[in-house]
Amino acid sequence: MLNLSQNGCSVWVASSTEGLLTPTAVALGKFDGVHLGHQRVIEPVLHPGGQLSVVSSPQSNENQQLTNQQYIYSTVVTFDPHPQEFFTGQPRSLLTPLDEKVQQLRSLGVEQLVLLPFDKELSALTPEEFVEKILVQQLQCQQISIGEDFCFGKKRIGTAKDLQLIAANYNIPVTIVPLQTYTGDSPTQSSCTSTTPNQDARISTSLIRQTLEDGDIENANLLLGRPYTLLGMVVQGQQLGRTIGFPTANLQLPKEKFLPRQGVYAVRVFTLSETANVSPSEILGVMNIGNRPTVNGASASVEVHLFDWSGDLYGKKLAIELVKFLRPEQKFPSLEALKTQIQLDCIAAKQVLSAQC
Repeated sequence: MLNLSQNGCSVWVASSTEGLLTPTAVALGKFDGVHLGHQRVIEPVLHPGGQLSVVSSPQSNENQQLTNQQYIYSTVVTFDPHPQEFFTGQPRSLLTPLDEKVQQLRSLGVEQLVLLPFDKELSALTPEEFVEKILVQQLQCQQISIGEDFCFGKKRIGTAKDLQLIAANYNIPVTIVPLQTYTGDSPTQSSCTSTTPNQDARISTSLIRQTLEDGDIENANLLLGRPYTLLGMVVQGQQLGRTIGFPTANLQLPKEKFLPRQGVYAVRVFTLSETANVSPSEILGVMNIGNRPTVNGASASVEVHLFDWSGDLYGKKLAIELVKFLRPEQKFPSLEALKTQIQLDCIAAKQVLSAQC
Protein backbone atom coordinates (compact mmCIF):
# COMPACT_ATOMS: atom_id res chain seq x y z
CA MET A 1 0.00 0.00 0.00
CA LEU A 2 1.38 3.38 -1.01
CA ASN A 3 2.16 5.71 1.85
CA LEU A 4 2.23 9.05 0.04
CA SER A 5 1.95 12.42 1.69
CA GLN A 6 2.44 16.00 0.62
CA ASN A 7 5.03 17.61 2.86
CA GLY A 8 5.00 21.39 2.63
CA CYS A 9 3.97 22.94 -0.65
CA SER A 10 5.97 21.11 -3.26
CA VAL A 11 7.77 17.92 -2.18
CA TRP A 12 5.95 14.61 -2.32
CA VAL A 13 7.38 12.01 0.08
CA ALA A 14 6.76 8.35 -0.64
CA SER A 15 7.83 5.15 1.11
CA SER A 16 6.81 2.95 -1.80
CA THR A 17 7.53 3.01 -5.52
CA GLU A 18 3.93 2.22 -6.49
CA GLY A 19 1.69 5.02 -7.70
CA LEU A 20 4.40 7.67 -7.74
CA LEU A 21 4.57 10.84 -9.79
CA THR A 22 6.09 9.55 -13.03
CA PRO A 23 8.03 9.75 -15.30
CA THR A 24 11.01 10.90 -13.28
CA ALA A 25 14.46 12.41 -13.49
CA VAL A 26 16.31 10.79 -10.60
CA ALA A 27 19.22 11.78 -8.38
CA LEU A 28 20.38 8.63 -6.58
CA GLY A 29 22.21 8.53 -3.27
CA LYS A 30 21.95 8.66 0.53
CA PHE A 31 22.04 12.48 0.68
CA ASP A 32 22.40 12.76 4.46
CA GLY A 33 23.21 16.43 5.00
CA VAL A 34 22.23 17.60 1.50
CA HIS A 35 25.69 19.23 1.46
CA LEU A 36 27.43 21.02 -1.40
CA GLY A 37 28.50 17.75 -3.01
CA HIS A 38 24.95 16.39 -2.85
CA GLN A 39 23.60 19.61 -4.33
CA ARG A 40 25.85 19.17 -7.37
CA VAL A 41 24.42 15.67 -7.88
CA ILE A 42 20.85 16.95 -7.62
CA GLU A 43 21.31 19.92 -9.97
CA PRO A 44 21.17 17.97 -13.28
CA VAL A 45 17.68 16.57 -12.57
CA LEU A 46 16.00 19.82 -11.57
CA HIS A 47 15.28 20.80 -15.18
CA PRO A 48 15.92 17.58 -17.14
CA GLY A 49 16.44 18.30 -20.80
CA GLY A 50 14.22 21.38 -20.58
CA GLN A 51 11.18 19.07 -20.56
CA LEU A 52 9.42 20.58 -17.55
CA SER A 53 7.07 22.81 -19.49
CA VAL A 54 4.04 20.61 -20.10
CA VAL A 55 2.18 20.65 -16.77
CA SER A 56 2.52 23.80 -14.69
CA SER A 57 2.53 21.87 -11.41
CA PRO A 58 1.74 18.40 -10.03
CA GLN A 59 -1.54 19.85 -8.76
CA SER A 60 -2.68 21.27 -12.12
CA ASN A 61 -6.34 21.87 -12.86
CA GLU A 62 -8.01 18.68 -14.03
CA ASN A 63 -9.50 20.54 -16.97
CA GLN A 64 -6.11 21.71 -18.21
CA GLN A 65 -5.46 20.30 -21.67
CA LEU A 66 -2.21 18.36 -21.91
CA THR A 67 -0.01 17.85 -24.92
CA ASN A 68 1.44 14.53 -25.97
CA GLN A 69 4.58 15.30 -24.02
CA GLN A 70 4.98 14.22 -20.41
CA TYR A 71 5.92 16.18 -17.34
CA ILE A 72 9.13 14.83 -15.84
CA TYR A 73 9.26 15.04 -12.05
CA SER A 74 12.56 15.99 -10.42
CA THR A 75 13.01 13.18 -7.92
CA VAL A 76 15.53 12.29 -5.25
CA VAL A 77 15.73 8.58 -4.50
CA THR A 78 17.33 7.51 -1.25
CA PHE A 79 17.10 4.65 1.25
CA ASP A 80 15.28 4.06 4.53
CA PRO A 81 16.77 2.98 6.81
CA HIS A 82 20.30 4.11 6.03
CA PRO A 83 22.10 1.07 4.52
CA GLN A 84 24.75 1.20 7.25
CA GLU A 85 22.01 0.92 9.87
CA PHE A 86 20.48 -2.05 8.05
CA PHE A 87 23.74 -4.00 7.84
CA THR A 88 25.05 -3.22 11.35
CA GLY A 89 21.73 -3.26 13.20
CA GLN A 90 22.89 -0.14 15.04
CA PRO A 91 20.84 3.09 14.88
CA ARG A 92 22.63 5.80 12.92
CA SER A 93 22.39 9.47 13.77
CA LEU A 94 21.66 11.75 10.82
CA LEU A 95 22.73 15.24 9.85
CA THR A 96 19.30 15.71 8.26
CA PRO A 97 16.40 13.66 9.66
CA LEU A 98 13.46 13.33 7.26
CA ASP A 99 11.74 16.66 8.00
CA GLU A 100 15.00 18.56 7.54
CA LYS A 101 15.87 16.65 4.39
CA VAL A 102 12.48 17.47 2.88
CA GLN A 103 12.95 21.14 3.78
CA GLN A 104 16.38 21.28 2.12
CA LEU A 105 15.23 19.41 -1.00
CA ARG A 106 12.25 21.73 -1.32
CA SER A 107 14.54 24.76 -1.21
CA LEU A 108 16.54 23.27 -4.11
CA GLY A 109 13.44 22.75 -6.26
CA VAL A 110 13.07 18.97 -5.90
CA GLU A 111 9.47 17.82 -6.43
CA GLN A 112 9.54 14.27 -5.09
CA LEU A 113 11.48 12.27 -2.51
CA VAL A 114 11.29 8.48 -2.72
CA LEU A 115 12.41 6.47 0.30
CA LEU A 116 13.29 2.99 -0.94
CA PRO A 117 12.77 0.51 1.92
CA PHE A 118 16.28 -0.85 2.37
CA ASP A 119 15.61 -4.46 3.30
CA LYS A 120 16.88 -7.95 2.50
CA GLU A 121 15.03 -8.00 -0.80
CA LEU A 122 16.40 -4.68 -2.05
CA SER A 123 19.94 -5.41 -0.88
CA ALA A 124 19.90 -8.70 -2.82
CA LEU A 125 19.13 -7.12 -6.20
CA THR A 126 21.91 -7.27 -8.77
CA PRO A 127 22.83 -3.98 -10.46
CA GLU A 128 20.91 -5.06 -13.57
CA GLU A 129 17.82 -5.98 -11.50
CA PHE A 130 17.94 -2.69 -9.62
CA VAL A 131 17.93 -0.70 -12.85
CA GLU A 132 15.20 -2.78 -14.48
CA LYS A 133 12.83 -3.22 -11.52
CA ILE A 134 13.28 0.02 -9.62
CA LEU A 135 14.44 2.67 -12.05
CA VAL A 136 12.79 1.52 -15.28
CA GLN A 137 9.61 -0.31 -14.30
CA GLN A 138 8.60 1.49 -11.12
CA LEU A 139 10.07 4.98 -11.45
CA GLN A 140 9.83 5.23 -15.25
CA CYS A 141 13.16 7.02 -15.09
CA GLN A 142 14.13 9.26 -18.00
CA GLN A 143 17.38 10.63 -16.63
CA ILE A 144 19.75 9.76 -13.78
CA SER A 145 22.36 11.72 -11.84
CA ILE A 146 24.85 10.14 -9.41
CA GLY A 147 28.12 10.96 -7.69
CA GLU A 148 31.37 9.55 -9.00
CA ASP A 149 31.69 7.23 -5.99
CA PHE A 150 28.14 5.81 -6.21
CA CYS A 151 27.87 2.04 -5.67
CA PHE A 152 24.73 -0.08 -5.87
CA GLY A 153 23.37 -3.59 -6.15
CA LYS A 154 24.18 -6.72 -4.19
CA LYS A 155 27.34 -6.26 -2.11
CA ARG A 156 27.75 -2.80 -3.72
CA ILE A 157 29.34 -4.39 -6.78
CA GLY A 158 27.82 -1.89 -9.21
CA THR A 159 29.80 1.30 -9.91
CA ALA A 160 28.80 4.62 -11.43
CA LYS A 161 30.20 3.49 -14.80
CA ASP A 162 28.23 0.22 -14.52
CA LEU A 163 25.03 2.18 -13.99
CA GLN A 164 25.81 4.30 -17.03
CA LEU A 165 26.29 1.19 -19.18
CA ILE A 166 23.22 -0.67 -17.90
CA ALA A 167 20.98 2.40 -18.22
CA ALA A 168 22.17 2.90 -21.79
CA ASN A 169 20.35 -0.33 -22.70
CA TYR A 170 17.13 1.53 -21.86
CA ASN A 171 18.25 4.79 -23.52
CA ILE A 172 18.48 6.50 -20.13
CA PRO A 173 21.30 9.07 -19.92
CA VAL A 174 23.36 9.03 -16.70
CA THR A 175 25.25 12.07 -15.46
CA ILE A 176 28.25 11.15 -13.31
CA VAL A 177 29.11 14.15 -11.14
CA PRO A 178 32.77 14.50 -10.11
CA LEU A 179 33.45 14.53 -6.38
CA GLN A 180 33.78 17.95 -4.81
CA THR A 181 36.62 19.15 -2.60
CA TYR A 182 36.72 22.28 -0.51
CA THR A 183 39.74 24.53 -1.00
CA GLY A 184 38.87 27.08 1.65
CA ASP A 185 36.95 29.45 -0.58
CA SER A 186 34.86 27.36 -2.97
CA PRO A 187 34.13 23.73 -3.88
CA THR A 188 36.12 22.28 -6.77
CA GLN A 189 35.91 19.06 -8.76
CA SER A 190 38.32 16.24 -8.09
CA SER A 191 38.90 12.64 -9.09
CA CYS A 192 37.80 10.05 -6.55
CA THR A 193 41.35 8.63 -6.60
CA SER A 194 43.15 11.91 -5.99
CA THR A 195 42.27 12.81 -2.41
CA THR A 196 44.90 12.04 0.23
CA PRO A 197 45.10 13.13 3.88
CA ASN A 198 47.56 15.85 2.85
CA GLN A 199 45.32 17.32 0.16
CA ASP A 200 42.09 19.25 0.37
CA ALA A 201 39.50 16.89 1.81
CA ARG A 202 36.58 15.65 -0.26
CA ILE A 203 33.21 17.09 0.72
CA SER A 204 31.36 14.23 2.37
CA THR A 205 28.88 13.47 5.12
CA SER A 206 31.60 11.76 7.16
CA LEU A 207 33.90 14.80 6.92
CA ILE A 208 31.07 17.11 8.05
CA ARG A 209 30.30 14.80 10.97
CA GLN A 210 33.97 14.91 11.97
CA THR A 211 34.15 18.71 11.79
CA LEU A 212 31.02 18.95 13.95
CA GLU A 213 32.47 16.48 16.46
CA ASP A 214 35.57 18.72 16.61
CA GLY A 215 33.45 21.83 17.16
CA ASP A 216 34.70 23.28 13.86
CA ILE A 217 31.36 24.89 13.03
CA GLU A 218 32.71 27.38 10.51
CA ASN A 219 34.11 24.67 8.23
CA ALA A 220 31.08 22.41 8.72
CA ASN A 221 28.86 25.27 7.56
CA LEU A 222 31.07 25.92 4.55
CA LEU A 223 30.92 22.25 3.53
CA LEU A 224 27.16 22.18 3.97
CA GLY A 225 26.64 25.43 2.10
CA ARG A 226 24.45 26.67 4.98
CA PRO A 227 24.52 26.79 8.80
CA TYR A 228 24.19 23.47 10.62
CA THR A 229 20.77 23.66 12.23
CA LEU A 230 18.93 21.97 15.10
CA LEU A 231 15.15 21.81 14.64
CA GLY A 232 13.03 20.94 17.65
CA MET A 233 10.15 21.69 19.96
CA VAL A 234 10.53 23.69 23.17
CA VAL A 235 9.64 21.50 26.16
CA GLN A 236 9.70 22.10 29.88
CA GLY A 237 13.07 21.52 31.53
CA GLN A 238 14.27 21.85 35.13
CA GLN A 239 14.08 25.66 34.89
CA LEU A 240 17.38 26.01 36.75
CA GLY A 241 18.48 28.80 34.42
CA ARG A 242 15.79 31.07 35.81
CA THR A 243 17.27 30.79 39.30
CA ILE A 244 20.56 32.37 38.15
CA GLY A 245 19.07 34.94 35.81
CA PHE A 246 19.55 33.09 32.52
CA PRO A 247 16.29 31.39 31.51
CA THR A 248 16.70 28.84 28.75
CA ALA A 249 14.49 27.11 26.21
CA ASN A 250 14.93 23.34 26.40
CA LEU A 251 14.83 21.81 22.92
CA GLN A 252 13.46 18.35 22.12
CA LEU A 253 15.16 17.06 18.97
CA PRO A 254 14.44 14.05 16.76
CA LYS A 255 16.14 11.09 18.42
CA GLU A 256 18.21 10.41 15.29
CA LYS A 257 19.57 13.96 15.01
CA PHE A 258 23.39 14.14 15.00
CA LEU A 259 24.67 16.39 17.78
CA PRO A 260 27.98 18.28 17.50
CA ARG A 261 30.62 18.55 20.19
CA GLN A 262 29.28 19.14 23.69
CA GLY A 263 29.78 22.70 24.83
CA VAL A 264 28.64 26.28 24.33
CA TYR A 265 27.79 27.91 21.00
CA ALA A 266 26.91 31.30 19.58
CA VAL A 267 23.65 30.77 17.69
CA ARG A 268 20.92 32.39 15.66
CA VAL A 269 17.43 31.24 16.63
CA PHE A 270 14.32 31.35 14.49
CA THR A 271 10.78 30.76 15.70
CA LEU A 272 8.93 28.73 13.10
CA SER A 273 5.28 29.36 12.39
CA GLU A 274 2.76 26.80 11.14
CA THR A 275 1.13 29.59 9.15
CA ALA A 276 2.15 29.76 5.51
CA ASN A 277 3.93 32.86 4.22
CA VAL A 278 4.91 34.00 7.72
CA SER A 279 8.63 34.76 7.87
CA PRO A 280 10.43 33.36 10.93
CA SER A 281 11.74 35.94 13.37
CA GLU A 282 15.45 35.91 14.23
CA ILE A 283 16.77 36.07 17.80
CA LEU A 284 20.43 35.90 18.83
CA GLY A 285 21.50 33.62 21.65
CA VAL A 286 23.92 31.25 23.32
CA MET A 287 23.35 27.51 23.45
CA ASN A 288 24.67 24.66 25.59
CA ILE A 289 24.79 21.03 24.50
CA GLY A 290 25.69 18.62 27.26
CA ASN A 291 24.93 16.94 30.57
CA ARG A 292 25.09 20.07 32.79
CA PRO A 293 27.68 18.61 35.21
CA THR A 294 27.51 21.60 37.59
CA VAL A 295 23.92 20.68 38.50
CA ASN A 296 24.51 16.91 38.24
CA GLY A 297 22.57 16.49 35.02
CA ALA A 298 21.89 12.86 34.20
CA SER A 299 21.34 13.09 30.44
CA ALA A 300 22.32 15.23 27.48
CA SER A 301 20.20 18.29 26.81
CA VAL A 302 20.09 21.19 24.37
CA GLU A 303 19.32 24.53 26.01
CA VAL A 304 19.39 27.99 24.47
CA HIS A 305 19.37 31.37 26.20
CA LEU A 306 17.87 34.10 24.01
CA PHE A 307 19.18 37.66 24.22
CA ASP A 308 16.66 40.44 24.83
CA TRP A 309 13.71 38.07 24.77
CA SER A 310 10.68 37.61 26.98
CA GLY A 311 7.71 35.41 26.25
CA ASP A 312 6.39 31.88 26.37
CA LEU A 313 8.06 29.48 23.92
CA TYR A 314 6.64 26.19 25.24
CA GLY A 315 5.25 24.10 22.42
CA LYS A 316 6.86 26.31 19.79
CA LYS A 317 9.22 24.97 17.12
CA LEU A 318 12.67 26.54 16.91
CA ALA A 319 15.41 26.38 14.30
CA ILE A 320 18.83 26.98 15.87
CA GLU A 321 21.64 27.84 13.46
CA LEU A 322 25.08 27.14 14.87
CA VAL A 323 27.55 29.98 14.22
CA LYS A 324 30.60 29.33 16.41
CA PHE A 325 31.78 26.94 19.12
CA LEU A 326 32.80 28.99 22.14
CA ARG A 327 34.07 26.50 24.74
CA PRO A 328 33.71 22.88 25.88
CA GLU A 329 31.29 21.98 28.65
CA GLN A 330 32.84 22.04 32.11
CA LYS A 331 31.89 21.59 35.75
CA PHE A 332 31.98 24.67 37.97
CA PRO A 333 32.44 24.67 41.76
CA SER A 334 29.25 26.64 42.37
CA LEU A 335 26.16 28.11 40.69
CA GLU A 336 27.70 31.57 41.17
CA ALA A 337 30.78 30.52 39.19
CA LEU A 338 28.50 29.08 36.50
CA LYS A 339 26.57 32.36 36.38
CA THR A 340 29.78 34.33 35.92
CA GLN A 341 30.87 32.07 33.07
CA ILE A 342 27.48 32.32 31.34
CA GLN A 343 27.81 36.12 31.47
CA LEU A 344 31.19 35.80 29.74
CA ASP A 345 29.68 33.37 27.20
CA CYS A 346 26.94 35.88 26.37
CA ILE A 347 29.51 38.63 25.82
CA ALA A 348 31.59 36.36 23.56
CA ALA A 349 28.54 35.22 21.61
CA LYS A 350 27.34 38.79 21.04
CA GLN A 351 30.77 39.76 19.73
CA VAL A 352 30.79 36.83 17.30
CA LEU A 353 27.25 37.41 16.08
CA SER A 354 27.59 41.18 15.72
CA ALA A 355 30.74 40.69 13.64
CA GLN A 356 28.68 38.70 11.15
CA CYS A 357 25.94 41.30 10.73
